[in-house]
Amino acid sequence: MRASGAPGSPSRRGVLKGAALAAGTAVVGLGGTAYAAGPRDCAATARMGGNALTLSVVDGALRWSATRDGRTVVDTSALGLTLADGTVLGNDVIVLDDGRSTVVHRTWSPVYGRNATVTDHYQERRWHLRDAATGIRFGVQFRAYRSGVALRYVLFGTGTAVLADELTTFTFPEGTTVYSARDEDAYVPVAPGAIPVTGTSTTDNGPLTDLPLTATLSEGLIACVCESARLDYPRLMLGSAADTPNALSAFLMEHTARGTGEVETTSTVTTPFATPWRAVVIGSTHAELVDNAELVLNLAPPNVLPDTSWIKPGKVFRCELTTAAGLAGVDFAVARGIDHIEYDAGWYGPEFTTVDATAPIAAIDLPSVIAYATSQGIGVFLYVNRLALTDADALFALYKGWGVTGIKLGFINDGTQSMTDRITGWARTAAEHELLIDMHDDVRPCGLERTYPNYLSLEGVRGNEQFPTATHNVTLPFARNIGGPLDYTICYGQSRNRTTNAHQMAMAAVYYQPLNFLFWYDKPSKYATPGNWPGLPWFNAIPTTWDESRALAGSIGEYAAVARRNGSTWYLGAMTNETARTLSLPLTFLDDDTTYTATVYADGAAGTSPYRTPVVVSTLSSVTSATTLDVAMVEAGGQAVILTAD
Repeated sequence: MRASGAPGSPSRRGVLKGAALAAGTAVVGLGGTAYAAGPRDCAATARMGGNALTLSVVDGALRWSATRDGRTVVDTSALGLTLADGTVLGNDVIVLDDGRSTVVHRTWSPVYGRNATVTDHYQERRWHLRDAATGIRFGVQFRAYRSGVALRYVLFGTGTAVLADELTTFTFPEGTTVYSARDEDAYVPVAPGAIPVTGTSTTDNGPLTDLPLTATLSEGLIACVCESARLDYPRLMLGSAADTPNALSAFLMEHTARGTGEVETTSTVTTPFATPWRAVVIGSTHAELVDNAELVLNLAPPNVLPDTSWIKPGKVFRCELTTAAGLAGVDFAVARGIDHIEYDAGWYGPEFTTVDATAPIAAIDLPSVIAYATSQGIGVFLYVNRLALTDADALFALYKGWGVTGIKLGFINDGTQSMTDRITGWARTAAEHELLIDMHDDVRPCGLERTYPNYLSLEGVRGNEQFPTATHNVTLPFARNIGGPLDYTICYGQSRNRTTNAHQMAMAAVYYQPLNFLFWYDKPSKYATPGNWPGLPWFNAIPTTWDESRALAGSIGEYAAVARRNGSTWYLGAMTNETARTLSLPLTFLDDDTTYTATVYADGAAGTSPYRTPVVVSTLSSVTSATTLDVAMVEAGGQAVILTAD
């Protein structure tokens, strides 16, 4: 038995209840070879585009591994589930059916995203298994994509099952470095066996790291462990395995992320039930990893909203908490191509003592601000602390009646099964009232934005408002942003920045942010003289959703360069860490038969601090797909480029 909060194997929890998973339960939709006796050694592999996931039974124990072009990504690793009565599914199994191979190749169009069209192409197998000791039947579904591999468990039967642990492990090759971060901590590159011990007596405690979790492997490979389709299930963390230095083991959270809710040591599910997908996004290069991030969306349930015409991603400006600031914010939004304004914490009173979010403070004439914003085509977001969400349906209906377009929910610290259900419920309820949603604080992506596309963005990161290092900023494209949308509050023109203004500008292209908060901490009056701020036209122009995205170059923690197209115009962003560098970027992604004009926003001569480095604007004509762009960046610098078809 392991202590509560410590990652590893067999169970730490209570009692199996209900009659789910009974021996002899029928299963539909499985085909392949049926084995009459066991356990026996066997293996099956799903393959696609050089990626392979192999499921095997070795001396009765369920195992898995993954490779890219024959190179190890995940070495032989354990699989299994622990029920609350201590039964371990996976240690002694009989393969009843090894599943015929199925290949699926289709495309679908997201409401918004990194690309206008997503390719969903994979080979899948499904294994039907029986626990030798108890006769309980269960399954494993596994897939290989060109962008990575994924697997999940299936519980058969009709009834209720209580789960205690998931025993999925990820054994990496010798020499692997993983990028560990928890809550809003910075990323720490460590060996898999050296995840820092974090947590308190009221939170999950141990050598634990949040997902997405990126691993740099030998021979240039890079992989990112994510989860997708997390519904009615606790959030997954990974922990160092005491007996296997290169392995990380699954840990299902028992507490909310900051210990703000009830402890849940088991998870009760209604069968049949499929657990969330455990996905490994794989890149032969660091840049390719960024391009493969849509694996998480492909694994998520499709959009359930019949009408999405009202969903409007875009740029947001936060206003000070007065009527005048709101009205000025609307004018600023119109002038700067911003789509929404927002009133943040405090608009209805102190957020931790005021639980009534139905009336603004006296300083804000909210009806007047909303009416003016609506007349100008600008949406209005309102912040709501979770303490005020006692009746989300009534509150969201009220906001819709006011003419609000979106809500930013604060201190939504997920982790437990019940918090997963609440988050899903808030997204669903917001959609019923045609409200956009931005989930803040300690939440992690799981593809929910595909299922409920009104769920535009989430935080779950050490935010830019904390003025992190340039190294942190160029880690995120290969880590947190692989899992899903990122709310990162760009702080252009802030003297507290540890990066250049061009670096802050580049974030708008490098990161995928369908809801992009700009000019964080600022007032419109700061930019009253636009000539003092040469980066403004970049922010005026750049959109937040894309027809096509291409990662051009990158190395985690060092630099990143990404180009994204909206219509016929490309927006290119490049960022570096605290090392100055020049990237030579071939523009082969441009249309072959088109010439472009490039407007370049570059670092000038390095200032006495990164913030004091000026932005220098220049124009290049006759740019084509044969052009190689030399992108020079100072320490903690960046570059932003608009490529407009002539």
